[in-house]
Amino acid sequence: MKFIKFLLLGSLFGILMAKSEAISWFRIQEMFRFQSFHMYGIIGTAVILGVAGVALIKKFNIRDYQGNPILFNPKDKSTTRYLAGGFIFGLGWALSGACPGPMVVNVGYGFLTMIIVFFFALVGTYLYGVIKNQLPH
Repeated sequence: MKFIKFLLLGSLFGILMAKSEAISWFRIQEMFRFQSFHMYGIIGTAVILGVAGVALIKKFNIRDYQGNPILFNPKDKSTTRYLAGGFIFGLGWALSGACPGPMVVNVGYGFLTMIIVFFFALVGTYLYGVIKNQLPH
């Protein structure tokens, strides 16, 4: 019962993803082929909302749900690791037709083949945990 607000928020997120067609592999394919602005508009809106959210958190010193301060650590100026990570993420997104959020929504929506994608996303996350100490951070 303690986490019901997170379940409700996640459900709302899933509904928004489905209604905006962000879970559609066809829309994702259009994006990667530069045939439609639809997904770029969704991603651009998310970036703008994210920037505004971070600015509000910093300005009003908003705390997390447990009352702890939300800290933003300065990032490394090196772009190589971001380009490599972005390439791997984009390749997985293009090949599977879903990024992590829509992947879970697609499973809930009844596209059972996405269970395979979800499984390998979990495997990839586990493998990252195994080798993260050997990676440059």
